[in-house]
Amino acid sequence: MPVLKQQILRVIALVQRHPGMVAIFGFASGLASFLLVERQAELAQVLALVMLLGWLWLILENILRERIAQWFGFELPPPLLRYATQMIHQESLFFVLPFFFITTTWNSGQLLFSGLLACAALVSIIDPLYYKWLARRRWLYLAYHTLALFAVMLTALPIIFKLTTPQSYQLALAASVLLSFPSLFAIIPVHRWWRGLLMVGLSLALGAGGWLARVWVPPATLWLNEVAITTQFDNLQRAPGERLTQLSVAQLRSQGLFAYTAINAPRGLNERIYHVWRHDGREIERIALDIHGGRKQGYRAWSKKQNFPEQAVGRWQVQVLTEAGQMIGVLRFHVVE
Repeated sequence: MPVLKQQILRVIALVQRHPGMVAIFGFASGLASFLLVERQAELAQVLALVMLLGWLWLILENILRERIAQWFGFELPPPLLRYATQMIHQESLFFVLPFFFITTTWNSGQLLFSGLLACAALVSIIDPLYYKWLARRRWLYLAYHTLALFAVMLTALPIIFKLTTPQSYQLALAASVLLSFPSLFAIIPVHRWWRGLLMVGLSLALGAGGWLARVWVPPATLWLNEVAITTQFDNLQRAPGERLTQLSVAQLRSQGLFAYTAINAPRGLNERIYHVWRHDGREIERIALDIHGGRKQGYRAWSKKQNFPEQAVGRWQVQVLTEAGQMIGVLRFHVVE
């Protein structure tokens, strides 16, 4: 047993000397998983599963610490627990960053969520910020912990269990709220009945806020490989014609328009998405399309619109949305006189 304790302390010392190694490993494993989602889905599943198991350790930290003391006769030193928590945060956040960075529509509200993840990852590798600023503020540390868990589950669930984006979002949000519920006891001691109601109310508010904010959260495992707005489409080759960013009203009314998207998705995932046609910010039409994951170049889906309003001049968008309302990407074009 003393030998095991000695080895644990050596690991702590190594991490203290090279704190950036964990972040580098987390980013490298996330990037590898991102690149191998299609080519070797099994390896991506293993990497994602390891992340979830790491979070299980973090959630059950107190129970496992008691069991280790009971079974092996020694208590884990506090520095080890602190560094284990920091390592899991680093690994988790740098693991998900490649997924969210490639799927973010940067000129939309999704910039806020992905930017928040990047800032959280940066905090995890700067010890003064992590220990002296974050860890000492229990409510902020709880929010930080929940954010990292939520991002990991959004990324891992579609890869491991082939859940659709709405299912993954609902399950990740529910799990984050439930697993953060015990931590609220440290903030709001339940000595009276009204404090219990307050804690339940805070948990429900957290869940409701997370659901309303879903339009700002990128779908971590869906992204656009290729897009096109065109007046011609080869059905046999499933290939778009000349890509357009501007066209006249005459072209629009004589030929109609195709919106073409090649959407990358994990192997085995079946998902319903929508092409939402908008004119000057107003929704004109919503067309449902079913996609299937696994194709290297992305699943090719397209919609055609022939009926346009009388006043068609202006800015147009075709938003590519999941059933939960998360934006996969946007196609833009202008109609002129």
